[in-house]
Amino acid sequence: MCLIAFSYKTHPRYKLIVAANRDEFYQRPTRKAQFWTEEGLPNILAGKDLKANGTWMGVSKSGKWGALTNYRDPSNIKENAPTRGDLVLDFLKSGVSEQEYIQEIQTKSEEYNGFNLLIGNKDSLFHFSNENNLITEVKPGIHGVSNALLDTPWPKLDHAKKALAEVTSKEDFPKEDLFNILTNSETAPDDKLPSTGIPYEWEKAVSSIFIKTDNYGTLCSTLLLADYEGNAEFKERRYNSNTGEIIDENTFKLVFS
Repeated sequence: MCLIAFSYKTHPRYKLIVAANRDEFYQRPTRKAQFWTEEGLPNILAGKDLKANGTWMGVSKSGKWGALTNYRDPSNIKENAPTRGDLVLDFLKSGVSEQEYIQEIQTKSEEYNGFNLLIGNKDSLFHFSNENNLITEVKPGIHGVSNALLDTPWPKLDHAKKALAEVTSKEDFPKEDLFNILTNSETAPDDKLPSTGIPYEWEKAVSSIFIKTDNYGTLCSTLLLADYEGNAEFKERRYNSNTGEIIDENTFKLVFS
């Protein structure tokens, strides 16, 4: 994912509300979200990166969930680094706690290119990035992460968090309102653009929540809503890379065990 906005333990109905976009090069092969029965992992629900066989966001029937963004630092790219998509997948497959899993990852995090990892279960939520090597238990609130550290005030992330707070201020809200947050294509003004070491034209193009360029952009949006009783809904919407129009949408209901 390249943008994740989420409400954690702030809504009267939902303990967790996640609205996330995955941005990627269009030619990278991808499988839509489904249960990984073919891989012998029928309890895991996630999309699949068919090039490296990992995932950017997923849940398990046990109540675990995870999501990932890349940390943007073109000056520090490692050739032949392990795929970051395994960080989410391996957590969903594991039988250990969030803290134990992150502590294990922390010992080898320098092997990976930059990342932000969010992992949680029914009771807790943690963030880890190999950029600062810090394990953080996420407190209740409206949070977000893009291609910098958690809650870094980039314009698109600030906008997404503000919009999410407005939508979730109501006990009942249309889920379409969450998708509307994720399809905002407004770019940041020049004086607010982050400076991450990429050319101005590219920095401008990827400063919007919904990205569309000739060869890179937002390929799917994902919602995850989990209530206080363990009932969850996972909804993925995929887009045509040429037009940005919706080409597919799937909804899954789970009851966390």
